[in-house]
Amino acid sequence: MGASFSGRGRMVSEINVTPFVDVMLVLLIIFMVTAPMMSEGLEVDLPSTTYVENLPTEADNVVMTIRRDGAIYLDTYPVPLEELADKLATMVKAQNKQLFLQADKEVPYGVVVGVMGRIRAAGIENLGVVAQRDTAPDPASSAKPRRKP
Repeated sequence: MGASFSGRGRMVSEINVTPFVDVMLVLLIIFMVTAPMMSEGLEVDLPSTTYVENLPTEADNVVMTIRRDGAIYLDTYPVPLEELADKLATMVKAQNKQLFLQADKEVPYGVVVGVMGRIRAAGIENLGVVAQRDTAPDPASSAKPRRKP
């Protein structure tokens, strides 16, 4: 990377962009490899069902997670149960976002109903529930009703 001179002894003032392009390509590859790893959510064992729609990818939604141990998260931020209605009012209701609830399948039904009550208390009317797509056929839908003799 020495200075280059023209035939008459004058210095040429051109920038060599090849090293710059090399560095930018390396940074781009590093970003492309690491970006999917940074978008992982919380670990939750979701219940399964046969009909599931994909979650919208827009930024105008908030995902509430109830983990197996009863911990509640809004996106990735832990929220105590006592502060849930206030946080929902500021994060979801005031910003006009859609709320989705995902709960581990081991969470007791009473805990989920209690959280849903606090969601209603915060003034949120529309709530989406997140589930995992079931690949096995549903035994309840394929079972034939038995007749009593």
